[in-house]
Amino acid sequence: MTPSGKVFLVSGVTDMRKSIDGLSLIVAEQLEMDPFSEAWFIFCNRGRDKLKILFWDTNGFWLYYRRLEKGTFKWPRPSPDGVITLSKPQLHWLLSGLSLENSHGHHPLKGLEV
Repeated sequence: MTPSGKVFLVSGVTDMRKSIDGLSLIVAEQLEMDPFSEAWFIFCNRGRDKLKILFWDTNGFWLYYRRLEKGTFKWPRPSPDGVITLSKPQLHWLLSGLSLENSHGHHPLKGLEV
C-alpha cells in the first residue's frame, strides 16, 4: 500500500510493545493530531532496527511492522514538536535504509518528448 495522505515520522523513541491503541493515543494526545485521518504515522524503537506504521483505512487501523535483521534505520534527530513530515520519496528512502537527506535520489524529469 502507498499513503493517500500525509506521512508523519514521530521523532524520538517509541516503545515497540505498544499496539494500535497505545500508538493512536500517542498521535492524539502527545502530537495533538487525528489518528483517524488519512495520514500515516511512523514510530521507531531505541535501537533503530524496528519501526511501526499506523494508519486508518475506511473502517479500521492498519499496523505495519518492520524489523531489520542487520543494520539500522537512518532516523533523524528529534524535532521540538515531536513530528517530521515526510514526502513519499523520503518514506521509500527511510524504508530502504537510506538517509532522509538522500542527495542521490533522482529528480523528476519534465518536458520530455519522444
